[in-house]
Amino acid sequence: MHAPQVTVRAEADGVRVVVCSGEFDLDTTGLLMDACDVRPVPASLLIVDVRQVSFGDSSFLNALIRLRNTRALALQGPLPSQLRRMLEMTGALPLFEIRDTTGQAG
Repeated sequence: MHAPQVTVRAEADGVRVVVCSGEFDLDTTGLLMDACDVRPVPASLLIVDVRQVSFGDSSFLNALIRLRNTRALALQGPLPSQLRRMLEMTGALPLFEIRDTTGQAG
């Protein structure tokens, strides 16, 4: 198992990038949610960098959908194959803007 790690960095114009790496499941997805719950200044855009996520289960997908429903959100890719398959199989892929870099839509 690859221990999950989440780091946050602020970029210009209120953009916040949350970089996720490792494996995310019911016990560890809270790390992502905690990192995204930054106050008092909300991000104008939240970019979740998932390029280094080696595994994400349904609780990880649920967290991504909840985040997307409460703020402007994009996923930074390319998406790892396991995560892409899960998004495709659940029909959730069209819900997300996928960016190859923080500045370009993919």
